Amino acid sequence: MTSPLVSAAWLKSNINAPDIRIIDASWFPSWVAGPGAGREAYERAHIPGAVYFDIDDICATDTDLPHMLPDSVKFSSRVRKLGVGDGNRIVVYDANDFIASARVWWMFRVMGHKDVYVLNGGLRAWEEEGGNLEDLPPVVTGGRHFTPRVQSHLVKSARQVHQAAQSQSVPILDARPPGRFGGTESEPREGLRSGHIPCSTNIPSSSLVGADGKLVDEAELAALFEKYRSAPVIASCGSGVSAAVIALALAQLGNWDAAVFDGSWTEWAGDESNPVETTVA
Repeated sequence: MTSPLVSAAWLKSNINAPDIRIIDASWFPSWVAGPGAGREAYERAHIPGAVYFDIDDICATDTDLPHMLPDSVKFSSRVRKLGVGDGNRIVVYDANDFIASARVWWMFRVMGHKDVYVLNGGLRAWEEEGGNLEDLPPVVTGGRHFTPRVQSHLVKSARQVHQAAQSQSVPILDARPPGRFGGTESEPREGLRSGHIPCSTNIPSSSLVGADGKLVDEAELAALFEKYRSAPVIASCGSGVSAAVIALALAQLGNWDAAVFDGSWTEWAGDESNPVETTVA
């Protein structure tokens, strides 16, 4: 694996390959659009043959934290129903600047599937390449087995993050906007403290995506991640979605082992015993 990305031109040339599976992961935060907005966007128009992966449905249900990673049994069962399994080359895209396609890419990697890629530039790049769209549900041929081989080092718990912050042994990179990280802006989730995990560093996911909706070039990424491109890293954000954009960017630089704090700020700040730092004087 030399890159976690594929271009729209590549996908257009390979879309009919029998082992290709395309996943639409379009998702919008609830405070930006109403519930189900991602699925509605998919149903209006999607890349031909794409199935829809709903991160609010393929998730753990034994927690009140949003879209947490499900166990391997549930994940395997759900992706099999989407017609995705062993031997497939998976291409994930979305309509919102990587924010959920990177999350789904990371989820497949946690479950041990290495042949998974993100469409650079998402749906916009596909349309600009002259790719067709459809609004019909795809014909899904089920039955393909998905064998999970969980890569536990790619996901971190609050306890592990607390230990990393205390010992400063692993850098913690926060993908939220600067105002929320610094504590000068309120969190969009009502009642949640703003600020950041002690000793963490702010690298907003928006700084990783260009005006064209594609990941910024490697020179820009290298400058942003100069100290992190070959070392263990924990990525965090509001609820474990945009943190995966950091993991994706690091993979593009050759660091495939960036972990994601799944509960992220929602879990950390929701526990009053966890320390919170701000840049507010």
